[in-house]
Amino acid sequence: MPTSSTALPATPSTVWLARGRHTGPAPAQELLENLQRQKDEGGIQDFMELSEDERPPDLRVFEARWLVPDEVTVRARLELAQTTGRPQEHIWTLVAEAEGPWGRRWPSPATRFWPAGTGAGADGDWDHAPGPGLRFRHVNPLPDDDKELRRVLRGALRDDWNVHLVVHEAMTPDARGRKPLVRFLPAGLRDRVVEHRAAPHQLRAVNWALRDSGAEVPRGGAVVLPGTTGALDAGAADAAGYAVRTVFLDGSEPSELVEAVSRFAAAVKPLPEGATEVLTALREEWHLLTVEEELARQRQLVAMYAEALEAMTRSRDLYRDAAEQAHEALAVYREHAETPLFPPRGEEPQPAVRSGGSPFQQLTRTLERLRDSAKSLRPAPDGKVTAAPRDAGPAEDPEPSAQQR
Repeated sequence: MPTSSTALPATPSTVWLARGRHTGPAPAQELLENLQRQKDEGGIQDFMELSEDERPPDLRVFEARWLVPDEVTVRARLELAQTTGRPQEHIWTLVAEAEGPWGRRWPSPATRFWPAGTGAGADGDWDHAPGPGLRFRHVNPLPDDDKELRRVLRGALRDDWNVHLVVHEAMTPDARGRKPLVRFLPAGLRDRVVEHRAAPHQLRAVNWALRDSGAEVPRGGAVVLPGTTGALDAGAADAAGYAVRTVFLDGSEPSELVEAVSRFAAAVKPLPEGATEVLTALREEWHLLTVEEELARQRQLVAMYAEALEAMTRSRDLYRDAAEQAHEALAVYREHAETPLFPPRGEEPQPAVRSGGSPFQQLTRTLERLRDSAKSLRPAPDGKVTAAPRDAGPAEDPEPSAQQR
C-alpha cells in the first residue's frame, strides 16, 4: 500500500522532475550540441556546464534557462552520472523550476536538454526509463513470464520520479492501437510518463501483482500507478480515483485517460528520494546569472558581510569589557592575598580594612586610632610622660580639704 507521510517535503507546484537513462556513448557531447542548437534557435536564453571545481567529482552538471509563455523564466539543472559497471549507460536527473506554477502546456524541459526527435515514439539514446527495457514515449509490453511481470510492476511502483500508466488491451489492437497513447498527453508530460501495455490474457496477473498498491486495472481500461507515497492532498490518495474504465485503442484521443494522467501529475506529492538535494542545488548553487541577478547577489553578499562585521564588533566590545572586569577582580584578589591571615607573634593584630571601604574612610579610621592613643598618655609627677596601664580604671578624686568642707 502506498504510504503518505506529511513529514516528507511536498513537491512545489513550480517544479518539474524527471529521471532516466542514456544508453549512448557520448551523452555529455550530445547535451552540449543540443543546448547550443537550442540557444541558436531561440529555444533557450543561455546554458553552461559547471567546471570540475564547481561540481561533485562523479557528476557532470549542466544548467539552462529559458522563457515559457507569459514571459515566465524557467531554470533547470541536469546531473549526469555514469552507471556503476556499465560504462555505456548514464543516469540523468533533471529538475526545473519556474517563477510561477507549472503550466500544463509548457514545453518539456527534457527536450530543452536532449534532442526531441521526430515526435512521440521516436528512437533516442536518452529516453530510457529507470527500469530495464523501459522507455518514455514508447509502448512497453509487459513480460509474458509472471515473475518478470511482477518485477517490472514492483519497479514501476517504486519509481516516484516518473508517472507509470498501465493499459489493458481488451483485444489485440491493430496498427493504430499499437501506437503509444502518451502522444496525446501535454508536451510537459510525454517525457516522464511510462506506458505499460498488458495483453488481453494478462489482466488477472497484473491485478494480482498490484493488489498491495490499491490500484486495479479495469478490463479494457487503464490506471495510473500511485507510487510508494501516493498523493498528499485529500481526496486524491485513493488509487481508484486515477482509473479509467474504458480506453479505445483505435487511434482516437483518450480524453478521459489524458485527464486522469494530468490530474495525477498535478496532485500534491512528496518529493521523491534524492530530489531534495538536487532541488536545493538548483536554488542555492545556481551559476547561470544575468547581470541584474549578479548585481543583486553582490548586494546581498555586501549586506550579509556588513551584518557579520557588526556582530563581530559587538562581540569584541563585550569581550573587552569582560577582560577589564577580570583584571580588576584579579588585582583585588592579589592585594588581599598578600595580607597575612595571622600577625607575627608579639604584635597586636590590626583591624582588618574592609575591601569595600574608600581611601578616605581608611584615613579617617587611622586618625581615630592616633587620637585614642594620645588620650591614653598623661604626665607623671617627675615630669615624665607615662602611658596609663591598659587595665587601669578612671582616677579617683582626692579627699576634699577642710576649706572645701
